[in-house]
Amino acid sequence: MGTNDVKENRSEKKLGNRFSLFFAVLGLYLLLSFLVRISFLFRSFNELVFTPGHIFRAFVMGFLFDLTAGLCFLGLYALYLLLFPKWWIGSILDKAFTYFYFAIVLFIIYFSLIAEYPFWNEFGVRFNFIAVDYLIYTEEVVSNINQSYPMPLIFAVLFLLIAGTFFFLSKFRIFRHAFSSKMKIGKRAFYSVPALLITFLLLFFLKNEQANFSNNLVTNELGKNGTFSFFAAFRSNELNYNQFYPKINDREAYSVLKNDLLQNNQTYVSNQWDNILRNTKGGNEIRPNIILVTIESFSADFLKAFGNTKNLTPFYDSIANQSIFFTDLYATGTRTIRGMEALTLSVPPTPGNSIVRRPNNHHLHSIATILKQKGYQMDFIYGGDGYFDNMNNFFSGQGFDIVDRNRRNILSDNLETHRYNIPDKDVTFENAWGVCDEDLYTQSLKYADISSKRGKPFFQFLMTTSNHRPFTFPAGKIEQKEGTRDAAVRYTDYALQNFIEQAKTKPWFDNTVFVVVADHCAGSAGVWEINIDQHHIPAIIYNLHQPPQRIDRLTSQIDLMPTLFGYLNWNYQSEFYGKDINQTKPGDERAFVGNYRTLGLLKENIFTQVDDRREVKQFNVGPDGKTTGLAGEPNKELSTETISYYQTASERFKEGKMKERH
Repeated sequence: MGTNDVKENRSEKKLGNRFSLFFAVLGLYLLLSFLVRISFLFRSFNELVFTPGHIFRAFVMGFLFDLTAGLCFLGLYALYLLLFPKWWIGSILDKAFTYFYFAIVLFIIYFSLIAEYPFWNEFGVRFNFIAVDYLIYTEEVVSNINQSYPMPLIFAVLFLLIAGTFFFLSKFRIFRHAFSSKMKIGKRAFYSVPALLITFLLLFFLKNEQANFSNNLVTNELGKNGTFSFFAAFRSNELNYNQFYPKINDREAYSVLKNDLLQNNQTYVSNQWDNILRNTKGGNEIRPNIILVTIESFSADFLKAFGNTKNLTPFYDSIANQSIFFTDLYATGTRTIRGMEALTLSVPPTPGNSIVRRPNNHHLHSIATILKQKGYQMDFIYGGDGYFDNMNNFFSGQGFDIVDRNRRNILSDNLETHRYNIPDKDVTFENAWGVCDEDLYTQSLKYADISSKRGKPFFQFLMTTSNHRPFTFPAGKIEQKEGTRDAAVRYTDYALQNFIEQAKTKPWFDNTVFVVVADHCAGSAGVWEINIDQHHIPAIIYNLHQPPQRIDRLTSQIDLMPTLFGYLNWNYQSEFYGKDINQTKPGDERAFVGNYRTLGLLKENIFTQVDDRREVKQFNVGPDGKTTGLAGEPNKELSTETISYYQTASERFKEGKMKERH
């Protein structure tokens, strides 16, 4: 060993080493996380089932989750210490990076730990999908936080904590150790490699569900880490119904559900208590081509029929009078993937994220199940990148071929389907969300021609994008200038008219039914309460070769496709929660409405709402769909019916009961 190496070793023994800062901040995070866990223990002591063995296990599990989160915060720094050479150590750039990195890390650490307190106070749990939900409704949540908490004071405290931490790290010469220890790469690897390996192993083997070993909620949540739980919820896209929502006995729930689902033309195939498979009796079947046009953010109040005087949708208004026109239809949710879920799966909106975005959502009982049995070619046609919101994966998993603007060749693992790019030569206008509606309809016509030449009936699920911010579209098409919602709605209607007129020139038009419906309303987004009137959407079934008809009965978005199958006289087996409105007994009409956390059922003039605090509330709803206040005496029958629908739907997806039967 040379003289310099001896001096270096003596210096490290005296001052510490390059990794002192890494271990100091990791130790600080572990200590603070332990103190947070202790505080939650005492804060929720009355709800705790005090079993010493379980408490010990919760703290051991908690330490492992804390260690994993702490190592993730510091993983980049461990890699940085390993890769940068001795001559870099202590340089101005080294110091600048280190101070900046730890300022960011400490801000995230302190902010996440502080944020856990109000979350625990409200829900009694660590971060879950409710916290993830805050990322989805950023504008509303930021406004709510500003009104609820003194944000300037909180940020001031955060900056003082960071400054105080830097002061104590400097006082104990931690920064000096980090900038003066000239460690060789072999010795740096001695610290970095194990740290990175342990991080990888913990991330691979640790699952948030492993903390749920007890029957007591507080014990389980004590064993978790807020940051780890947040990202686990982000990956799973689910809010556990059993844990957060009101429940009844499973057998009672299915009994109520099966009694309510049965239509006049249906019989159950089995007496098994949780089997909802039903034979649906039709008649002389017709199998026309079907084009389902799902229009982005298309509220009912854009139409003349619902009082709009701006003449935004003259074409839709005109063909509604020639169609089966649903005037009292309600969207299940507030996002496109909720509308897709409702129209394809015909199920209520289970809590958390849409099934479209969840894992294990292939080969579900859906409209595709019926269409495949009837011999249809199925295409999902989207003007944007279908990788967004997991749309391509979901639709290919049900057996659809994909047509989208995805240029990255990210394919589904479902080898039974195909994916086709929208070529540049077919695009006349494009914004961040995708091609304009006219270009989308061009793809529909193209693939309809292909399917028609093959002599096979086709079903197309079209998803438009033009009626979405930034509200841009090709110039010179309409009088209004782009950039406003009204202009986008007018262009949407113009493009639809152009599409139908072009379709009329095709040999397959006379044998093609068009279903035109919204995915959700333009102003339906909201976290805390549900506004029924902001879920009111229009729908038409056009070119059915039947006399025009207005369906003024209350209808849910999940009822639309079963109702279409009824008009086509189809015989099939159904596990849908949606019903053919024409086969539904008077008084049994209902609509499902949800917004991630809050779920509800609208029936007659009462909206029954269940939420993630296990509360059931009922509201009076006026003829205009507006909530007029809390209902008086609770209707227990409606409460039970509401819980039965959502409880069973959640259980069926979670336990794999929604999978297709073979």
